[in-house]
Amino acid sequence: MRVLAVSDKVEPILYSPAVNQRVGKLDMILACGDLPFYYIEYLMTMASCPTYYVYGNHGREVQYTSGRGDEWNRSAAPEGAANMHRLTVNEGGLLLAGLEGSMRYNNGPGAQYTELQMWQNVYALAPKLMANRMRYGRYLDVLMTHSPPAGIHDKADLPHQGFTSFLAFMRWFKPHYLLHGHIHIYRHDEITHSRYGATDIINVYPYKVLDITPGQPETTLVRENLEPLA
Repeated sequence: MRVLAVSDKVEPILYSPAVNQRVGKLDMILACGDLPFYYIEYLMTMASCPTYYVYGNHGREVQYTSGRGDEWNRSAAPEGAANMHRLTVNEGGLLLAGLEGSMRYNNGPGAQYTELQMWQNVYALAPKLMANRMRYGRYLDVLMTHSPPAGIHDKADLPHQGFTSFLAFMRWFKPHYLLHGHIHIYRHDEITHSRYGATDIINVYPYKVLDITPGQPETTLVRENLEPLA
């Protein structure tokens, strides 16, 4: 299954009429937070494939786009995409779940959680994963989040600290992959792919194109840096 995972930044190479030529045929788009709705909607429309998202710490506010004349269109979610927070879905055999947001660092309107609150999110998701186990023989293939796990790809400052609850989640439910954003990459030597137990953790900022086989713990990074078309 060919998956485009995006987060945090509108990438000009993707926000282009030639996006299909650049990334090829896609089976799914996963948006891991802090992206404008128009960008998610554009990618979904151009690729014509199922699209799932979680909110980032900046991502719950209402967004506006220009309409007719002096009118503005008001939206609170990307139209046509599915919010995966505390939910699970079987898409083409791929078992997917999501947990939104970052560590709480202020009283802003975005999706921010204390460690205790994120534990509550994990517990709310757990019965759905148990149902997956009974029905499909496994809990999960991909957990999509905005923030990373504690100590893996995260930073020392509070807004960019990862969640300890994600470490327990990986030990208990053994997803093959945890895809996250939130941590911007500025150097080529920064680590974006790590392993914890049975799980590959991948920072998808600003995008990754992945080949994922449902039910199997192996993935191929198809193209990490797309070159402009000649």
